[in-house]
Amino acid sequence: MTDRLVTANLNLSLDGHYNGPGGPGDLSAIIPFATTDVARDHMTRLYKNATTAVLGRLNAEGFLSYWPSVADDENADPRDRGYAKWLVATEKVVFSTTLTDAPWERTRLVNAPAADVITELKTSGKGEILVNSSASVIKALLAADLLDRLYLMITPVITGGGERLFTAGLPTTQWAVTHQETGKSGELAMIYDRVR
Repeated sequence: MTDRLVTANLNLSLDGHYNGPGGPGDLSAIIPFATTDVARDHMTRLYKNATTAVLGRLNAEGFLSYWPSVADDENADPRDRGYAKWLVATEKVVFSTTLTDAPWERTRLVNAPAADVITELKTSGKGEILVNSSASVIKALLAADLLDRLYLMITPVITGGGERLFTAGLPTTQWAVTHQETGKSGELAMIYDRVR
């Protein structure tokens, strides 16, 4: 096995939800904080050493409708544009049980347990493996204790409902805070490294 780090990023509300009570599309607690300097700098940190992006189907399709145009937009914030160019150019692994054609270039579709796929990815290649805002994949890797780093943006909003990243039944693990930054609006950029 190589020494590739497996990292993941997700935005969470203050009460631990990655979407609101309106379901998967309810990102009202996240969107207002997505373009702050703290959020954009955090985004730059998370992809800087990554050479593989891992996505669930919903994120892959949603990202495809947005990020390629940012990569080509000379007026976009340079941090957004840098991330967009990286995402378009990098190797992508997309988890799906329904897609038959890859929605992006340089994309491999997989229909297998996340832990098996990530364990295989760790055995070859270089650079970090970034599970890119895909909660279902992140949950599976937390359950299998395969994540080495968590990039979390915590927004100062209590949603009162929605889906949670950290649910009952996960194995007990210990994490160390290796970076923290607070934005002007109260958003927190946190990096946690797994203590093994």
